[in-house]
Amino acid sequence: MGKRNFVQQLRGGLQSAYHVIKRSSLFAITLVLIGMVVIASIVSPYFLDKYNLLSLVRNLAFVGLIGIAQSLLLLVGELDLSVGKVASLCGILAGMLMVNYGINPYLSMAIALVLGFVFGLINGLLITKLRLNALVATIGMAGVYGGVNLVLTKGKAIPGIPEQIHVLGKGNIVGIPIPFLFTLVVMVLVVTFVRRTKMGRYVYAIGNNREAARILGIPVNRIRTVLYAIVGMISALAGTLYVARLGSSQSAIGESWPMNSIAAAVIGGIALTGGVGNPAGALVGAAIISVISNLIVLLGVSVYWQSAVSGIVVVLAITFSSLSAIIQENRQNRS
Repeated sequence: MGKRNFVQQLRGGLQSAYHVIKRSSLFAITLVLIGMVVIASIVSPYFLDKYNLLSLVRNLAFVGLIGIAQSLLLLVGELDLSVGKVASLCGILAGMLMVNYGINPYLSMAIALVLGFVFGLINGLLITKLRLNALVATIGMAGVYGGVNLVLTKGKAIPGIPEQIHVLGKGNIVGIPIPFLFTLVVMVLVVTFVRRTKMGRYVYAIGNNREAARILGIPVNRIRTVLYAIVGMISALAGTLYVARLGSSQSAIGESWPMNSIAAAVIGGIALTGGVGNPAGALVGAAIISVISNLIVLLGVSVYWQSAVSGIVVVLAITFSSLSAIIQENRQNRS
């Protein structure tokens, strides 16, 4: 009897866990991704080609990194539209340190990460201390970072990146692109941060009701500032890894990342109003965007449509998020 009761309890626990996962938006988005992969493999015989899949996953790594970073700010109801310019500028600075000053490539990348943290910290301080609107402030700072980028490079690429770091952008480990492994590590760290730490729980509290969180004694502005700094550092990581992939530092790195990062996070179930979602969903959302972009190329559609498709995906994702919020609010009002 004891063994039978234990088996029944275990079965009940597994069923409960299954229903929780099934009800989550992350589960639904993952099913959408699987469906899209199946459709893509049917529509194009080249989709499941090993070279194409490696290329897709490598591209996914960068959109996923920025999407995970953006999800941190979306959880508190804010955005950072300077992520692409921060990534580009940090990539340029890392390249200059390696090529122009002969500094060790890995040390140069580490310095670039610190600079990314500083750039993000500047964004956060401007927004929290001066009470600037996050959208307007980060658009303005994107212009600043982009301008500094052009002043340093005059629009020209910096070639000659040392070959010893090319492996970080081009290499594979057990068949998995190294940039994607970096993305997985960052995702685990971010999810652990928001789900398992006190500050992470504060992030959700701020996103749900900022004023209530402040009344409860939560250091709202300090946490917001830290989040911007973290986002800056992750953006710098994406930028430097992309430099390692290209073998040169280019000012055009990260042009489409702000929009794609927002789309990835929202598609992955992060609410624009804050307080709802799992940063891991941003990686699934980034995978959906990458599959769409890859399929456009495989079908021979003009690459100029990629920007239009990305915009459509953003609008649809935001619309779906807004409709879901409206439906939930109506249900609460009725109850």
